[in-house]
Amino acid sequence: MARVLTPRAEDFPRWYQDLIAKAQLADNGPVRGTMVIRPTGYAIWERMQADMDARIKEAGVQNAYFPLFIPESYLRREADHVEGFSPELAVVTHAGGKQLAEPLVVRPTSETVIGEFMAKWVDSYRDLPLLLNQWANVVRWELRPRTFLRTTEFLWQEGHTAHATEADAREHARDIHKNVYEAFMTDLLAVPVVPGRKTRGERFAGATNTMTVEAMMGDTKALQMGTSHELGQNFAKAFDITYSSASSTVEHAWTTSWGTSTRMMGGLIMVHGDDNGLRLPPRLAPIQVQVMVVKAGEGVVEAAAKLRDELKAAGVRVKLDDRADVPFGRRAVDAELQGIPIRVEVGPRDLATGNVTVARRVDGSKSPIPLGDLVGAVTSALKADQQRLYDDALAFREERTVDVKTLGDAIEAAQTGWARVPWSAVGEQGEQEANGKAVTVRCLTRPDGTMPDSDEEPGLIAYLARSY
Repeated sequence: MARVLTPRAEDFPRWYQDLIAKAQLADNGPVRGTMVIRPTGYAIWERMQADMDARIKEAGVQNAYFPLFIPESYLRREADHVEGFSPELAVVTHAGGKQLAEPLVVRPTSETVIGEFMAKWVDSYRDLPLLLNQWANVVRWELRPRTFLRTTEFLWQEGHTAHATEADAREHARDIHKNVYEAFMTDLLAVPVVPGRKTRGERFAGATNTMTVEAMMGDTKALQMGTSHELGQNFAKAFDITYSSASSTVEHAWTTSWGTSTRMMGGLIMVHGDDNGLRLPPRLAPIQVQVMVVKAGEGVVEAAAKLRDELKAAGVRVKLDDRADVPFGRRAVDAELQGIPIRVEVGPRDLATGNVTVARRVDGSKSPIPLGDLVGAVTSALKADQQRLYDDALAFREERTVDVKTLGDAIEAAQTGWARVPWSAVGEQGEQEANGKAVTVRCLTRPDGTMPDSDEEPGLIAYLARSY
């Protein structure tokens, strides 16, 4: 197949940008750092959104919507929060031809505005827990934007919850982290992630604890795919989110927030993509199978349409490509670029032998399949290829993750992969030294990989890597 992308091994960033453009996933917006998500890319995001939304609702959370504009004074009520976001804020000072009495911030996140309304809506312990989520756009003024990974405006979901006790808030934050985010990454995106606790230096502004899911990209850098935060009573005290307890005392609530974004699109590309384009996990793919007419005539179009209908009846998301006036090679290249898991190629020669050709995107194989066996072969291949993408990504990460004992060795290992090192050998001072060499502590875990309850637990393991 003709080369249309810069090879990954030659120039990974250029390959990434080439793929986004030539697979028609997104384009640059007119304002620096913004993006236009094209229909092909947005169809993938819609699949992500629908699956994630179902998992969030299964956790008992309801969707709502809050304003894009936030009074600047709201952010200033929580000092750590505004300090953490100050460099990224977009501020509106004029509207309607006049200077505003109070500047408005274009939301970088919504803890403060949602905190205002939680205070209004919560009165009694019977009103808790209050579990909210919104699907929205946010703005963070990025200095070094990159499509999907870091853009000035991006799409996401952000959950915000209020609870009667610290234990209930902690349990909810962990439930979202494990049973929504980690499960989603693994089951739908076929992306293996390392779940862990962020260090104090990497914690979300205003949080008492941040949990993350970290994935290794195809160039061995790490990408934070989603986070869940315990906010303690910081925002509750700033916004007076109180409730009357069962014993009639007035108490401050405990709150959480958590989010994932279109950054997952970038992660999907960089974990599974190859030199021919995107490779979509079959469970995620908007089009799982493309039935392609190689050449019209001799009943080919009719046969292809019948195969499409049979696959659709079997629950497969299928599209018929009968554009015989467009060269077949060009159409096949486009299907490869866009990562369609399976192509079923139908031509006069195939039909004459009672076969069709099945091309699998994940392993690049092509094989003749009898017409009567097609549905079974396709459904089996889709299941196998979902698992293979996950297994290959996991093997890639494990082969490039090393155990070391010193900070120096960890920083050196992070130049070509990930390092696991005792947190006691790093500490906050060592973390700053690593940061000065473009290496960050991605997360802390217990030796068995489980989630720590505190940064101070003995024997914690730190993951160090370069990152996006």
